[in-house]
Amino acid sequence: SGEQQSPPLFQFHKDGFLVLEQFFSAEECDSMRSQIQRIVAEMEVPPHCRTAFSTKEEEQLQAQGSSDYFLTSGDKIRFFFEKGVLDEKGDFLVAKEKSISKIGHALHAYDPVFKQITHSPKVQELGRKLGLERPVVVQSMYIFKQPGIGGEVTPHQDATFLHTEPLGRIVGFWIALEDATKENGCLWFIPGSHTNGISRRMVRAASGASTCVEFVGSEPAYDDKQFIPLPISKGGLILIHGEVVHKSELNSSESSRHAFTFHVMEAKDTTWSKENWLQPTPELPFPSLYT
Repeated sequence: SGEQQSPPLFQFHKDGFLVLEQFFSAEECDSMRSQIQRIVAEMEVPPHCRTAFSTKEEEQLQAQGSSDYFLTSGDKIRFFFEKGVLDEKGDFLVAKEKSISKIGHALHAYDPVFKQITHSPKVQELGRKLGLERPVVVQSMYIFKQPGIGGEVTPHQDATFLHTEPLGRIVGFWIALEDATKENGCLWFIPGSHTNGISRRMVRAASGASTCVEFVGSEPAYDDKQFIPLPISKGGLILIHGEVVHKSELNSSESSRHAFTFHVMEAKDTTWSKENWLQPTPELPFPSLYT
């Protein structure tokens, strides 16, 4: 079977992404969905934490940056909302389970269901096939992409937010918990775009600055025609190279597009940037992928 496995990984190195359909079973997907329903049902949202989550640069700076809530979410399970779902007083305008954009960034460490998925034998085996020697899990997120309001995610590279020296040490694992289609906001990629380094970094701002994070460099204008859509069925996994350029469109459909995603870093001979917004903590050093 060694022969069989080489073409896809060759494809990953060539394109910067790899689609593996039916990597997880429907039951595994449903267990994650029902677990997240329980987490949302029990969610208490402190009013000062009601930050709308945005990917437009200025709003990113205001909403995430001024928000200690975001900066200290690396070792917690926290809630981020879509724009326009809260009124000025911070009360919900729509049902809370329909208002949430994402939950992050330590589900993999603190929730038994997501921990089991993240460290599942097939994920560990895939890590070994990728040649990862000392992979650690740096963050995880549950992404809802709500019907009608699930916001667009503008073209970006994950290494903008998760910087390492050298580059090329970050891999994202993106799991479709429902079918992801062009209509409900599937991922789009520029094949081969992971070979040009990164053009922008989000760093922690100097203490005393008005925002907690700032961007260094700028995102180039990407040609829309270069992007290809990657629709994928429920249970499918997309491997995402840390430097490949990808995006997703607004979800204008009537169906949500739930996904669970986590990022792994090859820790061998790698330095995690002290300027990254996300930092390991004494409570949660980055756990090894291999158990």
